[in-house]
Amino acid sequence: MLVNTHKQILFSLFLFFLVGEIKAQEWTLQQSLDTAMVHNRTLQVAQNQVAVGDLKNQESKSQLLPKVMATADYKYFTQLPYQILPQAAFGGPEGVYRAVQFGVPHTIMGNLNLRMPIYDPQVMAGIQISESFQELSEWQRVRTEEQIHLEVSNLYYNAQILKNQRAFLQANQVNGQKLERNVRLLYEQKLAIRTDLDKVILQNQQLESQIFQLESQYATILQQLKLVIGLPLDRAIEVESAVQIEESGIPNPSLTSDLRIQELQEKMIAQELKAIKKSRIPSVSFVANYGTTGFGYNGSPKSFLDFYPQSFLGAQVSFPIFNGTVTSKKISQKELELNNASIQKSLIADQTQVQYEAAMRQQATAKKQIQITQSQITLAESIYDKSILLQQEGLATLTDILLADQSLRTAQQAYLDAMVEYLKATLELKKSSATLLD
Repeated sequence: MLVNTHKQILFSLFLFFLVGEIKAQEWTLQQSLDTAMVHNRTLQVAQNQVAVGDLKNQESKSQLLPKVMATADYKYFTQLPYQILPQAAFGGPEGVYRAVQFGVPHTIMGNLNLRMPIYDPQVMAGIQISESFQELSEWQRVRTEEQIHLEVSNLYYNAQILKNQRAFLQANQVNGQKLERNVRLLYEQKLAIRTDLDKVILQNQQLESQIFQLESQYATILQQLKLVIGLPLDRAIEVESAVQIEESGIPNPSLTSDLRIQELQEKMIAQELKAIKKSRIPSVSFVANYGTTGFGYNGSPKSFLDFYPQSFLGAQVSFPIFNGTVTSKKISQKELELNNASIQKSLIADQTQVQYEAAMRQQATAKKQIQITQSQITLAESIYDKSILLQQEGLATLTDILLADQSLRTAQQAYLDAMVEYLKATLELKKSSATLLD
């Protein structure tokens, strides 16, 4: 008997730990956001783009470093080249020339060339553009974080709303089952007609169908949430039932990531325009060369391969004179692009201001609506309970109860709708005031 008791205890402990592992872990919104900032693959791509921007900036700056190149060349002349020599150089008549072949069949050349820019406006402009691109990549990463924050928050809030809606329906289902038992009892006692019982049964079946649909939608939202935050899709999670209503003050509008990105794009276009204009300015480079040339001959009476060194230092100036009006056309194009970028920046600023003001009004309206609908739910529940008591005493009809039940559902749905509007307005307000990641 004692052995059986021990077996039962061990079996109970096994079931306890098994159920504990199977039970879905409840994730808070902050946990979801923190996990997404580490494991979201879209954000990882944006972070890699920041690294690309850093490398591009380093690449542009490296253009100022000296460039060293080694070249080698070997030629075997099957026919030696001709040179035209004047006869006067050898005591002959003026104006008379003679073609002469001279040289050796084998020629070997090796050179080490060094080139370093002293003044190159194109390189300096490229460095400025790469620095702006580096900053642009960083702000694009910030915008990606904001988009992920919005996506995770929206999915999390949708899951919470569905979970609360399911809880309302399940509570209504319990009330409906009680009502069905009461009406069935009255029907069996010949105090109610079959139509009344069928109405209650139909209502409960509709509730059951709605709950099933909500559970399917809730499971789909959770899968999407896990995908965004980077969790394994087979991991069981739950969201919190209580929706947190933030009571923080209205944030002050600030420069959003979209506006900062547009400003940087405008800045880059202006820098590109400046670089094109500077392409008309001469560039100066320091050049140096050290090499050797070998001449070889493998015939009679004596073969040889002799090398002779050569080296020089100097400066090279490049001055563009005329390139077929290509530069002027590029300047005109960039000026139009710069004008469009300025217009786009102004449009984004105005749109952000409109979104900010609309979000403030929407949030205030939704917050007031939440308070009203909460009172309506309390009142509708009281009316429903009283209608049940009156129906049991024969002072209320089934129609009265169904109307009270419908009023309760309407109040519950209005509460959920107001909650959705409030959460959406809060997120939009944070986004349009650049405080989403604070």
